[in-house]
Amino acid sequence: MSHAAPTAPDKPLVVLTQRTVWLIFGALMASMFLSSLDQTIVGTAMPTIVGELNGVEHQGWVITAYILAVAIGMPLYGKFGDLYGRRWPFLVAIGLFTLASAGAGFAQNMPELVIWRAVQGLGGGGLMILSQSIIADIVPASERGKYMGPLGALFGISAVLGPLLGGWLTEGPGWRWTFWLNIPVGIAAFAIAWFALKLPSHRSSRPVDWAGIVSMAVATTGIVLVTSWESLSSGGYDWSNWRLSGLVVLTLAAVATFIVVETRAKEPLIPLRLFKNRTFTITTLIGLVLGMGMFSAMAMIPTFLQMSTGAGVTESGWLMLPMMAGMMLTSIVSGIAISKTGKYKAYPVAGLIVVILAMVWLTTLSGDMSMWTFGAMIFTLGAGMGLVMQTVVLAVQNAVDPRELGTATSSNNFFREIGAAVGTALFTTIFTTRLTDNLTEVFAGAPAGSGGAGEASLTPGIVQSLPEPLKTGVIDAYADALAPSFWYLVPLVGVGLVLALFLPVIKLSDVAGMVARGEAVADPAKAGALDEVPVAVGAPEAAADVASDDDGPGSRERADIVGS
Repeated sequence: MSHAAPTAPDKPLVVLTQRTVWLIFGALMASMFLSSLDQTIVGTAMPTIVGELNGVEHQGWVITAYILAVAIGMPLYGKFGDLYGRRWPFLVAIGLFTLASAGAGFAQNMPELVIWRAVQGLGGGGLMILSQSIIADIVPASERGKYMGPLGALFGISAVLGPLLGGWLTEGPGWRWTFWLNIPVGIAAFAIAWFALKLPSHRSSRPVDWAGIVSMAVATTGIVLVTSWESLSSGGYDWSNWRLSGLVVLTLAAVATFIVVETRAKEPLIPLRLFKNRTFTITTLIGLVLGMGMFSAMAMIPTFLQMSTGAGVTESGWLMLPMMAGMMLTSIVSGIAISKTGKYKAYPVAGLIVVILAMVWLTTLSGDMSMWTFGAMIFTLGAGMGLVMQTVVLAVQNAVDPRELGTATSSNNFFREIGAAVGTALFTTIFTTRLTDNLTEVFAGAPAGSGGAGEASLTPGIVQSLPEPLKTGVIDAYADALAPSFWYLVPLVGVGLVLALFLPVIKLSDVAGMVARGEAVADPAKAGALDEVPVAVGAPEAAADVASDDDGPGSRERADIVGS
């Protein structure tokens, strides 16, 4: 088989030393943390925001606008980073995110806040994707696990810390600080990136896939809006509503258009030929089902905690800390182990098994359960997810042409975001339907005058003030609605497990992406003078096995397969 060696660049090569890598990594960690944190921090502040800005009818859009902008922005940043270099897109993403955080904090009404949240999401999507892609550029796959582990742990930390921090800030200095908190961190990350992120920029003669961008944006918008319909409209999921039916038709048409456009585009936004790569397809599907399962499982647990224990918003956040601890532990430990051994397949397989066991365990939730037992349940769930999330990203980055690192990384994350939106909506519908039936039954059997509220106006405080046996009945209604719902997620994650068993094992590359593309080298002499070790040793030709002339970009998977 023939190989295509990288072309020597016109500009001087970037020198990668360990000190430079760690400095850049610090900026990437801060940026990714801000982006993932802002998906959850606003939720606990929402009642206060709605009350102050008098916009209850727009509250669903505050979160949906951010999620939608993140999802749309991901493929764009991935593609433009591959075409033009990642330094300027990364600086633009930080700038947008920081500016929008200031604007959201100063918003005087709900429409203003929604607009700033959308701008914030456009920056946040870039921070997520470019952070993972830049690490792939500067660190070889054989060493990348110890960097990807902490990045993966950030998702778990932000998912738990977001509501906790949002509640604390809202009760303390005020809800506006949930946005203003980003400003100093964003400025610091921008400064470090400006001076330390010396990544090459280049001009591309390849055309921009504008038709693909438009159809992708319309399709993604439709998917997110359909799955968020219940929170964005007073009528909920009413399929007799012509607007919902029309939105579904428009979404399907946009998806079909996107597929057709991508098959004809000279430089497609998401090249469909990537799906011929078995590693890319399997890891993307695993990300999709894990996104559906992970975010679905986390969506209603805090509500159950508040109702069953009487904990406030902040206190319920503390009760979710075991999940964060489990995810941090396994993400970091597995990343270090992968770097030492070069083996990665066992971790997503083991992780998905642990997630399934945790979800089966969660089906035994009850209103009188010990918090120690509950903590063990969600610790197990977090530990399983930590073994999977960043490992599949590492696998897909290792399996594709270095020229398409951003596109492959963004596509993997994009489908996980779509899975999260769809899964959360479906799980919420199942849970809400069961809960409504349970509460109707509880209140129908309650003596007249035994409680001051009906099932439609329950709050944690009201539940704790209800007389017995009504109080126990309401708590059991929540537990009986939530616990069996996890059974719907078990076969879904089981599909992911089956897919993981077929994940090819490819030898981890010992060349960083920039070195493979001929844009950077490690300078052993300079590294030695700084008492450092080089990040990657070898000339650009060391990556000649990355792509073959007969298959084009994205065909690395056929090389260096060491077993499955």
